[in-house]
Amino acid sequence: MAEPTHPGDEAAPGTPGTGENWCRTCGGSGRIETGACPDCGGTGKVVEGIGGA
Repeated sequence: MAEPTHPGDEAAPGTPGTGENWCRTCGGSGRIETGACPDCGGTGKVVEGIGGA
């Protein structure tokens, strides 16, 4: 079963050419003032493209 994506993800986990990075919205904590970070779903990580093409 594939992992769910979050609004801050650029692609689904495991997509070739991507990797995990710290969420820029919460700084990797998974939390913002009002609770769980909406961009990473509270994980502190997002999936982003790598390689810079």
